[in-house]
Amino acid sequence: MTTDSNDLQMIRESARALASRFDLDYWREHDTQGKYPSDFIQAFAEGGWLGSMIPEEYGGMGLGLTAAATMLQEAAYFGGSNGASAIHFYIFPPGPVIRHASEALKRKYLPDIASGKSLMCFGVTEPTAGVDTSRITTRAERRDGRWVINGQKVWITNAQNADRILLLARTSPRNDERPYDGMTLFFTKMDRKAITATPIEKLARNAIDTNELFIENLEVGDDEVVGEVGKGFKYLLDGLNPERIVVAWEQIGLGRRALDLAVDYANTRVVFNRPIGKNQAVAHPLADSWMRLQASQMMAEQAAHLYDAEKPCGPEANAAKFLATEAAFEVCDRAMQTHGGFCYAREYHIERLWREARLLKIAPVSQEMVLNYVSEKVLGLPKSY
Repeated sequence: MTTDSNDLQMIRESARALASRFDLDYWREHDTQGKYPSDFIQAFAEGGWLGSMIPEEYGGMGLGLTAAATMLQEAAYFGGSNGASAIHFYIFPPGPVIRHASEALKRKYLPDIASGKSLMCFGVTEPTAGVDTSRITTRAERRDGRWVINGQKVWITNAQNADRILLLARTSPRNDERPYDGMTLFFTKMDRKAITATPIEKLARNAIDTNELFIENLEVGDDEVVGEVGKGFKYLLDGLNPERIVVAWEQIGLGRRALDLAVDYANTRVVFNRPIGKNQAVAHPLADSWMRLQASQMMAEQAAHLYDAEKPCGPEANAAKFLATEAAFEVCDRAMQTHGGFCYAREYHIERLWREARLLKIAPVSQEMVLNYVSEKVLGLPKSY
């Protein structure tokens, strides 16, 4: 679904008005104390933004990717990765449910996700599988007309607060000839009697919890299977391109905030009787970062427009994620250098943005895997992994 420029401007202004109510001190406090930003999420819920990409018949706005990305970029500008993630995980994990779940399941659960009454988490990654999802070991077995799931997941965002989970498990053994077959998606209750969620202490984005899950005899009904049994990985692929595109928009938003903070500091910090921004050693790196962020934005917009037009966008989605992540981390690092000895001071907020930007070099897909994709799928080079 495409959105015209006037509507996109309205979306940007509306999201900016909401996100700007929560200043940098708010996010420093929530990150430092590991406090979940419930009031920030509630503000976006009241504006209807949590259901941005959920179809209107299920209580959402039915917007396209460009519109949702525009909104999330504002959340990232004002809230960094904490702010973007707080909203992001209402919008993209439901994707496979929207596209492949039964009508009954969609009508039962999507309206509550769109309104913010329900929060889901995404259970795919495992500690022994890494980026090779075909080697997950979480298993779902049939017992007395139900599925019983046992296994372990890691790096699961929102598991402390979620009431439902979109869970990938093996329903048949791995076949070397078709390694991605035999995995099934389940959209089920986050049953705390069967699922233990243990928080992971981490470098950044501490307002949003990240967890290791231990799943023991989780019972799931057939009505909670998303799509067909054994085709779960295929359904996940539908969500990879849009998430990479949106991550690019979010990183650009975070990078622009770091650049603005650095420019303000360079204009007001006086050393040797002159503002430090008068020195080319300070000014030129920031100018270079502005250009890199602008170029990344163009690629991100192209990828989003292709997706909304239902055209192939794999190369553009991956390129946007790669370029935006590199640009955002670079500008955060340069902002730290601009602040000199104050770069480690939390009152300036730069060190937090620097930590948050670093995360996206390895998630949701590593930069190296993006390069592998472009090497193989775009340039036609032999597969290297």
